Amino acid sequence: MLRRALLVTRRHENRRQAHCQQMDTSKTIHKMWCWLIVFHLFLLSDLVLCITLTEVRVPKHTIRGHAVKLECHYDMEGEALYSVKWYKDGREFYRYVPRDDPPGTVFPQLGIAVDLANSTSEQVILDPLDLSSSGKYRCEVSAEAPSFQTVSDHGEMMVVVLPDQDPYITGGKPRYQVGDPVRVNCTSGRSKPAVHLTWYINGDPADPALLKRYEPRITGIDRLETSILGLEFRVKPKHFKHGDMKLKCLATISTVYWKSNEESVEGEKLQKAPTLESRRAVSADSRADRVQGNKAA
Repeated sequence: MLRRALLVTRRHENRRQAHCQQMDTSKTIHKMWCWLIVFHLFLLSDLVLCITLTEVRVPKHTIRGHAVKLECHYDMEGEALYSVKWYKDGREFYRYVPRDDPPGTVFPQLGIAVDLANSTSEQVILDPLDLSSSGKYRCEVSAEAPSFQTVSDHGEMMVVVLPDQDPYITGGKPRYQVGDPVRVNCTSGRSKPAVHLTWYINGDPADPALLKRYEPRITGIDRLETSILGLEFRVKPKHFKHGDMKLKCLATISTVYWKSNEESVEGEKLQKAPTLESRRAVSADSRADRVQGNKAA
């Protein structure tokens, strides 16, 4: 009887242990499913609620002494805004936190002068600019808890020093005959970066073989640059256009500067050879004087 009772007890104990193991396994599986569901819900929430930058606008070229507006536009997609931060070359210089009072904060940095009164969550005003304001500007937008999503984008900006004088032409003679050599230079005012110079003969870009290039001259504490470009060729009958010849020098810096200087020389039909006589020099704002044509001299 005692032996039978022990066997029954052991059977009950084994059944109880097996039942407990099944219960533990069920609990483990249940926990795994719960975590899996939470994980998928988290991924789904990220897909549904994802802040995006719609536009980060950083001008490629700006002018020293002027103001510039940096823009950062975004869509929070239902999230709450935590902060907007601006960086120059990796260093934060402006922060906007809606819940702070005041919401805008400036962090001093070389070349950065923030107009705090006119800066918001979507724009920063820098005024005035100097050469050290050039660099890479990045906008970073962050959402509130629990997602703390962060997105960012950047743009490069170069501060330009406009030339201190318009381009001018030197070396021209008052009179030319067919066969005479023409040797003239076009010189820009001091600027940064160096002005790009282009020669035109009767409205057509000069053949590169006729150009004489010089290294820019660098002067002053700001190391401003002076550009010089020479033009050399012999006068030919084809250079007469309606009785005269026009030599134009165009000076440009990207889209912020566009000036030209033109000399017009008149040809006289003599018995042996036509003669070109200097008639006038014209300085023109090339924004209104666009040059067309691509036939080389």
